[in-house]
Amino acid sequence: MMRAWILPVLLLLCGSAVATAQILKGNPVAAGALLLVFVLLAGMNSPLIFPRSISALEAQRRSAIDGRPIVFWRSGCTYCLRLRIRLGRSARQLHWVDIWRDPAGAAAVRAANDGNETVPTVFVAGRPHVNPDPAWVREQLSPPA
Repeated sequence: MMRAWILPVLLLLCGSAVATAQILKGNPVAAGALLLVFVLLAGMNSPLIFPRSISALEAQRRSAIDGRPIVFWRSGCTYCLRLRIRLGRSARQLHWVDIWRDPAGAAAVRAANDGNETVPTVFVAGRPHVNPDPAWVREQLSPPA
């Protein structure tokens, strides 16, 4: 679980150091602006921006019942962030599994990707799709006509 927070914490520490240096140089406005940028970057790379993760087994159970796709992701992944942002509110309809928090989820991703933990990997009806287009994922949420 700690691994998911390493990048956001490092961004906050670096932002604090840069802001402190700017304050010592007499630039409080620049310090505030830089600190804000680093806080935003930390927030975007943290697990907080993603819907609450569940275990891979729970996601598979829920997906079998409601047919919704399962997204395997990890914090710090720019492709996962892109998918999450482009899905918008639709992202809450998916089942999200953080592979850094769930060993079974990491194993499922490795099994689908020749031993690699390539994310985002989206399982739709039991079939894996690596780094799919967000528009396609949104289409998978719509019931067939």
